[in-house]
Amino acid sequence: MTVHLISPDGRAMSTPTSADSTAAARSASAGASPPMHESHLPGLTRLHQGKVRDIYEIPGDPRHMLIVTTDRLSAFDVVLPDPIPGKGRVLTSISNFWFERTAHIVPNHRAAPARRTLDDIVPSAADRALLADRAMVVRRLKALPVEAVVRGYLIGSGWKDYQATGEVCGLRLPAGLAMADRLPHPIFTPATKAPKGHHDENVGFGEIVKLIGEELATQVRQTAIALYEFAARHALERGIIIADTKFEFGVDEENGGRLTLIDEALTPDSSRFWPVDTYVPGTSPPSFDKQFVRDYLETLDWNKTAPAPALPADVIRRTSEKYEEALRRLTA
Repeated sequence: MTVHLISPDGRAMSTPTSADSTAAARSASAGASPPMHESHLPGLTRLHQGKVRDIYEIPGDPRHMLIVTTDRLSAFDVVLPDPIPGKGRVLTSISNFWFERTAHIVPNHRAAPARRTLDDIVPSAADRALLADRAMVVRRLKALPVEAVVRGYLIGSGWKDYQATGEVCGLRLPAGLAMADRLPHPIFTPATKAPKGHHDENVGFGEIVKLIGEELATQVRQTAIALYEFAARHALERGIIIADTKFEFGVDEENGGRLTLIDEALTPDSSRFWPVDTYVPGTSPPSFDKQFVRDYLETLDWNKTAPAPALPADVIRRTSEKYEEALRRLTA
């Protein structure tokens, strides 16, 4: 059963009902790996542990590495103590979905199909079963020190900057815009990558030029906007507004310094996803991402530093459902 909606640009569309969503989420979760807050892989050296992902060296293969997407969730740059069931699987599935569909815009870091199997990397069949829906073998590239943020709507830190200055990252915007308003066109508002536990800093394009050079900075900007526009059209047809998103890129030195999409792509962790049918400018729309958890944490007497408070079971369940809903809508 579907209900017909009108998208923000005036086109008729349909989106699934909550009953459809619940059934799809149950189906998607069947046979999924158990919740994972941290991975442990005997015999493999961990290269890095991020807020969500654990990255491992592959023995005897300096050109590739293994990324394990856990169910950790961070808010206000603090990792929460409770895993969100299914989150790692959802993030991996959505990233793979976009990697496959955006290769015509920019190559990505996924290994060639013959190198993606875990059989030769993780000896234990039990460990492979825990990783099958949350692991990705990727090429090791030189990461750029830039968060390539693209905004199509005015929200979050962009809204705060606009209120204060009428600009976002040095870009002058039209006067009179409201919170969550759609922008005349998507804008590139980069940030510099901060150390773990610190906030990324919004900067102007000129700062990115200083970091990586004008030619590469221009290519990052053009590619990020092209990716956003492509994904936003696809998502809108499925009842989701992508308000903003961030990309990370690397340089493939083995292929002439080719710009390459890395990390994740257009997930509920790296993007703001709003349902079309409840979108109203002037308010902060409900979302399919971790904003739901942020909103809950804002009601607590917590100073937003570690250790983070535990989440109630209901908040964990509803957050998991929101991630599942984003996967189902985007990939249906």
